[in-house]
Amino acid sequence: MIEQTRAIAIFDIDGVVRDVSGSYRRAIADTVEYFTNQAYRPTPLDIDKLKSEGIWNNDWEASQELIYRYFENQAQTREQLQLDYNKIVTFFQSRYRGENPDNWTGYICNEPLLLQLSYLEQLTQAGIAWGFFSGATRASANYVLEKRLGLQSPVLIAMEDAPGKPDPTGLLATVRQLENALETTSAIIYVGDTVADMYTVKKARELDSRTWIGVGVLPPHVQETAARSDAYAQTLIAAGAAVVLSNVQELTPKQIQELVS
Repeated sequence: MIEQTRAIAIFDIDGVVRDVSGSYRRAIADTVEYFTNQAYRPTPLDIDKLKSEGIWNNDWEASQELIYRYFENQAQTREQLQLDYNKIVTFFQSRYRGENPDNWTGYICNEPLLLQLSYLEQLTQAGIAWGFFSGATRASANYVLEKRLGLQSPVLIAMEDAPGKPDPTGLLATVRQLENALETTSAIIYVGDTVADMYTVKKARELDSRTWIGVGVLPPHVQETAARSDAYAQTLIAAGAAVVLSNVQELTPKQIQELVS
């Protein structure tokens, strides 16, 4: 029975719970274009290539890195550039959240949801504890979890609460909050859409002796062609994913039971 698996399922948010191809990723492209004086706008493939390095989970830092790399290709050094990180963050947020920090009107308002509340209720009924560990800011994460999905104070470790992935500190902290509801925990599943997510599971495994399983999800923007989907899936598997799904809701209680056993 699934009730006896005592599994915990923890979800990344961006690319798993919500489609960020038209929001976070669009904001990255806008930001890089702005700070390269309209000379370079990274494509989705450019952003994926950077993310596949496994250390650019923070989209503000990813934007800065793409700006640096563009100018390095123009034979300028980072020392010469002296980029102002705070200005990059401010510009990015003006696109993602909008100009008014108290009344969001930016790209975040139009993010399609990738799971429904009924899916999480299925997990609960099967005795599977669940929560969220994300590199998104707490305000952005809560916007989708509470305002859009209607969850009441879900277990969430966000950007402000832990070091960035692939450091596993935040993932371990999420587990600690969830395992209080279970007598024993046989396995922990982390569901993410990036190489950094899978690396985080590997690092957690080095610190905790329980069973850790990385589940990859293909973000919508890579599913436009079969070739791109396949290539992205292989990247996640190479990074440690036990399985790669096209949508998070394919991770049913039955699938969780099979992964754990």
